[in-house]
Amino acid sequence: MRRWIFFLIFCIPGITYAANQSGIKEYKLDNGLKIIVKEDHRAAVVFSSIWYKVGGAYEPNGLTGISHALEHMMFRGTAKYGPGKLSEIVNTNGGEQNAMTSNDFTVYYQSLPADKLALSLELEADRMTNLTLNKDDFTKEIQVVMEERRMRTEDNPQALTIERFNAIAFINDPYRHPVVGWMSDLQQMTVENLRSWYQQWYTPNNAVLIVVGDVKPENVFNLAKKYFGNIPTKPLEPIKPTQEILSLGQRHLDVKIPAQLPWIILGYNTPALTTDSESNDPYALTLIAYLLAGGESSRLNKNLVRGQQIAANVAANYDLYNLYSNLFLLSATPGKQTKNEDLKKALGKEILSLQKDLVTQDELSRAKALLIAEHVFGQDSLTTQAINLGLPEVTGLSWQREAEFVTRIENVTAQQIRSVAKRYFTPENLTTAVLDPILQPGAPVNKGPAHENSIIH
Repeated sequence: MRRWIFFLIFCIPGITYAANQSGIKEYKLDNGLKIIVKEDHRAAVVFSSIWYKVGGAYEPNGLTGISHALEHMMFRGTAKYGPGKLSEIVNTNGGEQNAMTSNDFTVYYQSLPADKLALSLELEADRMTNLTLNKDDFTKEIQVVMEERRMRTEDNPQALTIERFNAIAFINDPYRHPVVGWMSDLQQMTVENLRSWYQQWYTPNNAVLIVVGDVKPENVFNLAKKYFGNIPTKPLEPIKPTQEILSLGQRHLDVKIPAQLPWIILGYNTPALTTDSESNDPYALTLIAYLLAGGESSRLNKNLVRGQQIAANVAANYDLYNLYSNLFLLSATPGKQTKNEDLKKALGKEILSLQKDLVTQDELSRAKALLIAEHVFGQDSLTTQAINLGLPEVTGLSWQREAEFVTRIENVTAQQIRSVAKRYFTPENLTTAVLDPILQPGAPVNKGPAHENSIIH
């Protein structure tokens, strides 16, 4: 689950952390490219990333997975830098690079010595406009994508279950499609499809350049202007707003596939910060996830894993930043002597407890401290700092919204926890799934939770 925090002033037991927004500068080129720079001079390194506002949620039926497939082809080279040259250049200069496709965005990034920032921007500007989409290269690469789908989804019982779960939990929301795409769509995809997708979305006015590290903002702006400034703007047709329709009742899925362990998912349709930016509900939901499964002292770990020992493991997941609606997920693996239905009922009782009784102040304070501490320690990573800036930017908000996170979390009350639990954790909002293994010789094993709708290479 994605949970990051940025720019805070607070104290929690044993930790003092202070920061402000003075170290961040925002610029915009005439062609629409937004540039966000955060100085961090603790080491002579820089994390440079370019975020495109396109991902799985933008894809129509029949073209699912095209954003991810295009991400693969972005490493196949340009007219100037042929196949393999991009990685070779970055590696030769002491850096590393990667990319990620999610529902809401596609991001490309490099970690480099600070004096090599110009190299990163030159390479990204080149492949923003000059990508070589060769038919033979595509024929090979789409096979790699399909094999990735087989390995990560079709051969992973939990991943396959969560994919089918999303398909019924979201009725008309684009999140019902997998980021990697449905296999039938991948099999019919053409290089011409990718070329049209590339020309439609890869443009400076649909991108955000985020640089964090040992840099001066003015220098970053000048380099960005040098390499990106002459790239022309393309017209962008705004995506039509999508609102998940109301469910008419609880939905349930039984998944019977070869696996070694059963698995249970409960998911409630909930808002994200983008779809409910004025209320404190998304922050209360974030905190509820920690109350239920954040650490060994959380309710599910204490009551179901160590206490009754009816669950082997538990998890609670909620993403604050989504372009569209959201799911609050509970998942658990039953203990050896536990029936699926008994564990499902036990999870339901924990939800009912949140709806009936106020959490104690001590329990609430512990969850807040754990959540805040996790984000504080995450600031040691330039990658995490860039993600903190990027997520709100590409989901319809502003990077400045992250500055509110700790204050909004600290302001959540026990009464709000109960109110939010009553409002969203209802039978009408609920989708459940049970992975009921078909035991066969050589069956694939459960490879761990697969909640995150993103693909990192």
